[in-house]
Amino acid sequence: MDLKDLRVEIDAIDTDIIALLEKRITVADKVAQYKEANNLPVLDAIRERQKLHDLTDSCEGSMKSYVRSLYSVIFDISRDHQLKKMGQTTKSITIIQTAIKDTPQLFPEEADIMCQGTWGSYSQQACDKMFQTPKILFVKTFEGVFSAIEKGLCKYGILPLENSTAGSVNQVYDLMHQYNFHIVRSARVKIDHNLLVKKGVKKEAIKEIISHEQAIAQCENYLKQFPNLKITVCENTALAAEMVSKSDRDDLAALSSSECINLYNLQCIDASVQDSGNNYTRFICIAKNLEIYPGADKTSLMMKVSHQPGSLYKILSRFFLLGINLSKLESRPVADRDFEFMFYFDIDTSVYSESFLQLMSELNTISEDFRYLGSYLEII
Repeated sequence: MDLKDLRVEIDAIDTDIIALLEKRITVADKVAQYKEANNLPVLDAIRERQKLHDLTDSCEGSMKSYVRSLYSVIFDISRDHQLKKMGQTTKSITIIQTAIKDTPQLFPEEADIMCQGTWGSYSQQACDKMFQTPKILFVKTFEGVFSAIEKGLCKYGILPLENSTAGSVNQVYDLMHQYNFHIVRSARVKIDHNLLVKKGVKKEAIKEIISHEQAIAQCENYLKQFPNLKITVCENTALAAEMVSKSDRDDLAALSSSECINLYNLQCIDASVQDSGNNYTRFICIAKNLEIYPGADKTSLMMKVSHQPGSLYKILSRFFLLGINLSKLESRPVADRDFEFMFYFDIDTSVYSESFLQLMSELNTISEDFRYLGSYLEII
């Protein structure tokens, strides 16, 4: 047989597989009717586990893993089909649909907003990009922003999540697991770090540079020209500029934004000293209550999966099968637990799409500690 003949044979087998799958779904309809009539849950974890064991046990060699992968997907499809037939909806979908209905059509122009740092910080710039006339309050730490939101001291908070050069802000990801909040908007801010000193200070006199750890990482190559330099980490780039302005030292400098030059009466020794010209930080706007504004096409999720082979694959396969783009995957260890990780996902799909609702329905049943963080619009 040549290749053409073999492909004809495969096509015939595929036709049989589709017919059998349709037949299986028809039987699943009857299962759904029985479960609904007898008030039984859709998911029968013991039955699925035993069924998968029996199927793989009947195979040999590499077929075991093929059958396990195939039937894991078939079980997911069957379970989702039964949910639709029974008219059931998950708690997450109910919360999402209620938020869409109750959220105003326009994003607020002004509000009380908490930022980490002080005037001239990149968090402030992100806030100004999202709101037209914000009333900005400042705290020194990222945790202070989460705490203020949780206590109702302000309506919104601004936090950096990731940088195109230095990567994720791990502290913020870890705090996301500790606090209850929702993401309502995000924005990308162009980052330009500048070496700032008090007026009259010469470059060769600088012995210490202070800034946030992310800014220091983003300017690593530039800082190599100062071989005997002391690098000091502080809470925020703008706070670094403020510290230089209040210091009586003539050998201290800060890596900060250009806005800090006039704010703190400093001078710029070198401008745009970050290693990459294409340097952006993504900031999120968080709120205590879930708000989903029109145009929301990005969603953030957080979940823990079981510590078993294929658990993460089972989650990722859902994005592929539903044609949903996964734009961010971050893992962080769960505090006080050995070898347990929390996974964070950013996906690109409209909150109104059928595939999005199907994904929310399925993830609730195949993951542990599932949290829907929010659907929102990102400002570029």
